Amino acid sequence: MPAKRLSMRKIKEVLRLKWERGLSNRQVALACGISRPTVREYLRRFAEAGLSWPLPEDLGESRLEQLLFPPPPDLPAHARVVPDWHRVKEELRGKHVTLFLIWQEYREAHPEGYQYSWFCENYRAWQGKLDMVMRQDHRAGEKLFVDYAGQTVPVIDRNTGEIREAQIFVAVLGASNYSYAEPTWSQTLPDWIGSHIRAFEFFGGVPELVVPDNLKSGVTKAHRYDPDLNPTYQ
Repeated sequence: MPAKRLSMRKIKEVLRLKWERGLSNRQVALACGISRPTVREYLRRFAEAGLSWPLPEDLGESRLEQLLFPPPPDLPAHARVVPDWHRVKEELRGKHVTLFLIWQEYREAHPEGYQYSWFCENYRAWQGKLDMVMRQDHRAGEKLFVDYAGQTVPVIDRNTGEIREAQIFVAVLGASNYSYAEPTWSQTLPDWIGSHIRAFEFFGGVPELVVPDNLKSGVTKAHRYDPDLNPTYQ
């Protein structure tokens, strides 16, 4: 079974925890929420690439990707397998699934396949041709969409090694997609309200409407037309 596919950011975190913090493979796996075989796989790729820690300051993520995932032999375009973009679109609906993860799976199945940059560019070009029947237009300053990200972030106490999971609050303005995000220890009412206050301070104002999901700290009882809001939140 192939190792779990990771983003370049998480791969760099694996390397940092291993070589800078001196954690065992098991501790790195726990901190990053992955398996020990996955940790071993990326440490193997790191060693085979002839790299050392710390990484050179001028080594960007695209170059690191090329070193950890060497390009296939130069083949004519007709010899490469073009991804099924409909299938890619469906897979992206899954929790924690990203284009990078899908591309890694594609390259594992087709080592001679296209590079990540080509994969992203052509998927987005294909996606742009779809009939966006659900497109919504927003007026500037009208709506602020708020929720917690589905994935938490592990935070390691440098003194004790204890790992705590931080919740990620996200607020996005509908018209511009201008975003604010911050970690908190919980999704309880105090953290929920505090995150809103700091988001308003960050944006420098308050929108006409704040649109939350059905989080209990905000919406006590969900209803399509007349939901019950938490009094403090209201």
